[in-house]
Amino acid sequence: MKLAITHVSTYTYDTPVHYALQQLRLKPRQGHGQTVHSWDTTVTGGKIELNYLDPFLNHTDLVNVTPGSERIEIVSQGLIEVQDNNGVIGSHAGCAPLWLFAEATALTAPGNHVRQLAARVRDETTEVDAIARMHRLSSEIAEMVRYEAGHTDAGTTAEMALTAGHGVCQDHAHIMIAAARVLGHPARYVSGYLYMEDRDDQDASHAWCEVWTEPLGWIGFDVANGISPDARYVRVATGRDYTDAAPINGLRQGTGGENLTVSLQVQQ
Repeated sequence: MKLAITHVSTYTYDTPVHYALQQLRLKPRQGHGQTVHSWDTTVTGGKIELNYLDPFLNHTDLVNVTPGSERIEIVSQGLIEVQDNNGVIGSHAGCAPLWLFAEATALTAPGNHVRQLAARVRDETTEVDAIARMHRLSSEIAEMVRYEAGHTDAGTTAEMALTAGHGVCQDHAHIMIAAARVLGHPARYVSGYLYMEDRDDQDASHAWCEVWTEPLGWIGFDVANGISPDARYVRVATGRDYTDAAPINGLRQGTGGENLTVSLQVQQ
């Protein structure tokens, strides 16, 4: 499936920016059934100083915001072709060792609720293989944490979202990552794009997770939609949690607040 993507992020500031740097992880990954036919990122109110691959092999652009700017617009767009590999990514690559994805992070540290969830799934799936166990875990999370925006943010932990019983795709991914690690599987966060047949316009990118199993290696699981990613999913960045794979993050000096609006189109 060929998908045309346009992702526009607009920052407005209460006062002119004195100094700011931004890291952009917006360019889709090449390989594993995904072909980037074209991709371009332009910045108004700043300049892309350099680009590089981070330790997780995410394409990263470093943006220097023009001093005095009160508005920054980042436009990324291109054409991506994706094959349906039933969520299978396969072998591990990159500078980050596999064991790193088995370690808890601040956002994925398991509390009592995550540990109880993992233990229950382990007890209920003693006769099935690891892949079937992960699908069961995904289903359990979807039942326990309803999709509901407006209650969580980038700092919400897996334990907090599971306890609250509601969240968004980012929270679903963090909970599954945390529980899969308790069950002995390395797991990682994935940010990307999802083609939705019922709409062209979206207000946010998507997130899911990948779990390491033998013998297939990395396999994707989208808790929010109850499936392994297919040809509608475009992988952009991976990491231990959202912090490593956030589409945009950075630092800013100066007073005043900021506001972010996102416009996203994914079309076939």
